[in-house]
Amino acid sequence: MRTSNLVATLVTSGLLLAGGVSVMVTARASEQSSAKAPAINLVSDNHPLVRDARAGVSYAEVVKKVIPSVVKIEVTTAAKETQMQMPGMPMDPFFRQFFGGGGGNQRIITPPQHGLGSGVIVTKDGYILTNNHVVDDADKVKVTLQDGREFTAKVIGKDKESDVAVVKIDAHDLPAITLADSSGIEVGDVVLAVGNPFGLGQTVTMGIVSATGRAAMDLKYQDFIQTDAAINPGNSGGALVDTDGRLIGINTAIYSRSGGNEGIGLAIPTDLAREVMVGLVTNGKVTRGYLGVRIEPLTPELAKQFSMKSDSGALVDDVSPNSPAAKAGLESGDVITQFNGKPVTDARRLSLAVAETAPGEKVPVRIWRNGSAKTVDVLVKEIPGEDQLAKNDKSSQGESSDTLNGVTVTDINPELRQQFNVPSRIQGALVTDVDQNSAASEAGLKQGDVILEINKHAVKSADDAVKLTTNVKDRITLLHIWSNEGSRYLVVDESKAS
Repeated sequence: MRTSNLVATLVTSGLLLAGGVSVMVTARASEQSSAKAPAINLVSDNHPLVRDARAGVSYAEVVKKVIPSVVKIEVTTAAKETQMQMPGMPMDPFFRQFFGGGGGNQRIITPPQHGLGSGVIVTKDGYILTNNHVVDDADKVKVTLQDGREFTAKVIGKDKESDVAVVKIDAHDLPAITLADSSGIEVGDVVLAVGNPFGLGQTVTMGIVSATGRAAMDLKYQDFIQTDAAINPGNSGGALVDTDGRLIGINTAIYSRSGGNEGIGLAIPTDLAREVMVGLVTNGKVTRGYLGVRIEPLTPELAKQFSMKSDSGALVDDVSPNSPAAKAGLESGDVITQFNGKPVTDARRLSLAVAETAPGEKVPVRIWRNGSAKTVDVLVKEIPGEDQLAKNDKSSQGESSDTLNGVTVTDINPELRQQFNVPSRIQGALVTDVDQNSAASEAGLKQGDVILEINKHAVKSADDAVKLTTNVKDRITLLHIWSNEGSRYLVVDESKAS
């Protein structure tokens, strides 16, 4: 999320420590063991907190319990050599000293990079949770325990989509932290953050849970706990614990104008981190459920257009052919209100619920379609890797309408289809021009979009678009459009236009 004066800053110690030298570390495929990994012996305690609204005089006993489980992680990337092409350009002797060679390909040598982060011991035999961005691209990972012992760690697995990573050290009888059920935390609960900010050594800060269910980074799967406990560079991968000393989150990022703590820290909840960790350790990857729909948030304006009494739910923009959703009969324009018996509050919540569903499981999905509710059963499959939404062609030029004032459309001919990369399966009216001062432009319609539906009526040509927007009494138009980013719904409100 970005505004003009608020920027999300990823808390990687390397980005802000050591004079701004950035560090990223990776686990090589060769480091992955082909042998079946042993079971993970995590310790969990899901009893509810005692909430009596009285502030504790001291949390020293809690800190003593937690600190041995939090480690310092130092990462190193080796010097790298890259080639820079300078065709036909004679090399000045001065620059030749730095780049080597003389013309053509020039060698650029990047010196070794170093970075610092934190981690949390979660099993007695050495499994440690941290952030993907702490150990991404690493050639060497060193773990230092609170008692001063140092180990070279092996990166077991990483998941960029949730920013969770697992490393392991060869040790036994380690002080593993106890994991809590993070779904049980409440806004206002006191929390402690433990990590190694700025390389100063272990540091503990206190705050409260400021919010839950935050989505604030460019990650596919995120459900952050927000806290005002001070989190700074170097805290990434460290522990966020409750007042019983149980792990409720992995400190990950801050929102900051300056790059330092400003009271908005974000932590990956234990429930999500645990699920990712189990997949990485036991299977070498995270197996997530797949529905095969493109969804968007249900805004109050869209909810009204789909005759919904509330804006809770996820609006289906598109259904992938032969996907689980397609086979179950889901359609574009459906609003998913429940998944597997649980309410769907928004599109992000649905994505998390689907991802957490085991492939092969059949789940009931409650939808709202054409003014009535129905339930369909969907056989969830494994996510097929990269998103396979079509990316092909587009087009231009045409006529106006009564309601979509300032919008010009045309039929899609082969030349325009090629020019604008509109896939052959897409049929509709191509938008060739949108007046920047129009309500349609304000709603997000732009040149190159293809109008698929107007007020839930299919559009096959520019003539269809004109007819469906001529002499229309309601000045609020629901559009289903396709663009290179995928399909989505727009509400164009011209009711206030003069």
